[in-house]
Amino acid sequence: MPKAAKKQKKTRGALAAPRTPVYRRIVVKLSGESLSGPDSFGIHAETIQNIAREVKKLHDLRVEVAIIVGGGNIFRGARQQGLAIDRATGDYMGMLATVINGLALQDALEKAGCKTRLMSAIEMHQVAEPFIRRRAARHLEKQRVVIFAGGTGNPYFSTDTAAALRAMEIKAQVILKATRVDGIYDADPEKFPQAKMFDRITYIDVLQRGLSVMDSTAISLCMDNKMPIVVFNMSVPGNLQRVVLGERVGSTVTAA
Repeated sequence: MPKAAKKQKKTRGALAAPRTPVYRRIVVKLSGESLSGPDSFGIHAETIQNIAREVKKLHDLRVEVAIIVGGGNIFRGARQQGLAIDRATGDYMGMLATVINGLALQDALEKAGCKTRLMSAIEMHQVAEPFIRRRAARHLEKQRVVIFAGGTGNPYFSTDTAAALRAMEIKAQVILKATRVDGIYDADPEKFPQAKMFDRITYIDVLQRGLSVMDSTAISLCMDNKMPIVVFNMSVPGNLQRVVLGERVGSTVTAA
């Protein structure tokens, strides 16, 4: 075989070599609003299908994926003050909304070719398994995508806090917070185009600056347990996979 052909064959082999994920077990935090896509509420079919395809890429890399889903596209308890609903009651209604989103996401993932389990902090055996830490870990080991719904099962705690709590319980390596902007900014980039984006920022800086990354309870829990958070734009195709493969995407929150 000519040397040029051998060299070309070797190069092609190098390009085809699979890349190794830097994270093997992750928690992806999806807001309820992210499922509504261009709509102001509800579940947008194309958007949830795109999310399922992005998760399937990680599943094919044998990354263990757990997903926390919010319910803001259907009902957000803390925002329903105009209805004069008690805060605790409103929060429980929001938790039930996360179960609806979890079922929709589960269906989309199954159709994309992922084996899944939906686990709820509020027991409803007909539609979801109750959350049991060891069982969740076992599902992940068996390459099942685990969807956590129902928040923490308690009012006054957001799904951000649920994401942090579940990440600690299943011993995840990172929390990936999916947003519609490229990372963490010092101001809302949709209102202030000159806003500066942080490549890396500490938990303390997030708390002191009052940045809307996750709520203060979630940030404090991550800080106490040294759980890194990566905030990235989920609407860019391939971004989720790029983060898991170790590429510099979005903003990272760490201890230092």
